[in-house]
Amino acid sequence: MGVFVAKRLAQAVVVAWGALTLVFIIVRVVPGDPAKLILGPDASADQVKNVRADFGLDHSLGQQYLEHLGGVLRGDLGDSWRLGGSALGDTLARFPATLTLSLAALVLTVLLGFPLGMLCARRPGKVLDLLVSTGSLVGQAVPSFWLGIVLILLFARELGWLPATADGSFAGVLLPAFTLALPFIGWLARLVRNGALEEGAKDYVRTARAKGVPEGLVQYVHVGRNIAVPVVTVLGLLMGNFIANAVIIEVVFSWPGIGSLMVDAITNRDYAVVEAAVLTMTLSYIVLNLLVDVVYFALDPRLTPETT
Repeated sequence: MGVFVAKRLAQAVVVAWGALTLVFIIVRVVPGDPAKLILGPDASADQVKNVRADFGLDHSLGQQYLEHLGGVLRGDLGDSWRLGGSALGDTLARFPATLTLSLAALVLTVLLGFPLGMLCARRPGKVLDLLVSTGSLVGQAVPSFWLGIVLILLFARELGWLPATADGSFAGVLLPAFTLALPFIGWLARLVRNGALEEGAKDYVRTARAKGVPEGLVQYVHVGRNIAVPVVTVLGLLMGNFIANAVIIEVVFSWPGIGSLMVDAITNRDYAVVEAAVLTMTLSYIVLNLLVDVVYFALDPRLTPETT
């Protein structure tokens, strides 16, 4: 296991370096001069030149990259010209909000997706099974920003049941979390349903039924326990997707997380914050994938890193 973790950590370094390099290039080739945004449209050419020199923007792209990479290795991603502090510090301060939203979406996905999948497995081909299958396709196809706006208009503006933006309350997290979770609820239900049907055809399930074990116990104890491994694996990956997909949802619902911070930074050409946000999301996804692998091997002792 130690060798396996070491290999994954080495891969994580390569992935993080690639993400940083890609973002570094993209944000600098996009039109727009941060110096002009800082000074405003009335700034003189000399003022713009001085600000560019202060931020190292007058250097060649290669030199900027080497200086930036050296700062990253020292744990310094630079300062935010817009917020006036450490870019990494400002980003990490927003991470708990993004994590809260992602965890809420994960809880909703499990609470709704798992029971739906088990019910569909008990009655395959029936009305509920067809509705969940259709809903899964629709949920995957509907743009999340459009869904968020529709939910705001319905539940916040028309019905007045829930707040339209983050207000620090429990109710304030429900709409953005549901918007984030909805595309994956039906998807998880289909995964659980297919796994339950596959397990239901095995000998140990038939034996349990022949002994007179109630169907509910057969489904939710015997079958449910044996489909836990792939479900847990998927949930870990979903958490990473929720953190990445939260960018648009946070903007729609004015959620104070990394996503909304990154969008503002892109708009204002705040390079350091954009890079810090991408690095934080990348490392979060890598760590979650590593934890999923470790849990996967812990749940099924028959598997080892050498056999996968």
